[in-house]
Amino acid sequence: MSIKNSELILNPDGSIYHLNLQPEDIGDLIITVGDQDRVEKVSKYFDEIVFETQKREFKTQTGIYKGKKVSVISTGIGIDNIDIVINELDAIANIDLSTRKPKESHRQLTFVRMGTSGSVQADIPVDSFVVSSAGLGFDGLVHFYEHKNMLNDEATNAIINHLQISKKIAEPYIVDADEKLVNHFKSLNDQRVHFGYTGTNIGFYGPQGRVLRLPLAEKQMMDKLVDFSFEGNRVTNLEMETSAIYALAKMLGHRAMSINAIIANRAQGTFSENPKQAIEDLIQFSLDQVVELI
Repeated sequence: MSIKNSELILNPDGSIYHLNLQPEDIGDLIITVGDQDRVEKVSKYFDEIVFETQKREFKTQTGIYKGKKVSVISTGIGIDNIDIVINELDAIANIDLSTRKPKESHRQLTFVRMGTSGSVQADIPVDSFVVSSAGLGFDGLVHFYEHKNMLNDEATNAIINHLQISKKIAEPYIVDADEKLVNHFKSLNDQRVHFGYTGTNIGFYGPQGRVLRLPLAEKQMMDKLVDFSFEGNRVTNLEMETSAIYALAKMLGHRAMSINAIIANRAQGTFSENPKQAIEDLIQFSLDQVVELI
């Protein structure tokens, strides 16, 4: 049965609605960045660029790097955009856009988020990197989809019991990264790289415990996050995309990993003196590593 026009929306040229992409426009490795200006900071290392497009905040450049076809896409900020990006990329990979029917063979994509984040642990300094071994979602997105056997149930139950937050806030969940990708970075034994659970929030201020003029409803939540531990894993950093990428990728049969440059340390109240260089260092460090794994 074909998917209705109102559900799978295409542009007049046949490309997917928001991203302006068709199947041949992307590689099997998809690097996601938040800022559209960061796309070229990644693609400048490509040997050549074979395709580029932009619609709204979604900018895509696809090129060849070390003989492999790689795409870099800007998602903007937040899990609502991640819902668009991952679903539409999967659609062009695994749905025949001409017949509007799922393809018989599955094309697996590898998503690697290269982002920025703030650490919540005092011993994770600015200008270091965090590989997210799991995403800790406070975004609620996963609860709109069937997700049997996808969450790390034991860790999820542990964080729910530990935080005891209001039922008015979306129930937290924990979903693991692709094990092979994470283990590769662990094998490097690079002192700049830390590993842990990355908290994904639906906002930058209150949801991440920042107070300007509005008081917080869950005043102890940040302290509880810092104190949480499960099987040697702790919450290392906060941002706004990782858990949604992990959840959607896993549900759709793809691989995902997130690596962030730490530009702020919330515990110490410090901010990187050169955040642009921290991001540049992250890209140079991680690009070669992830290309090896596809």
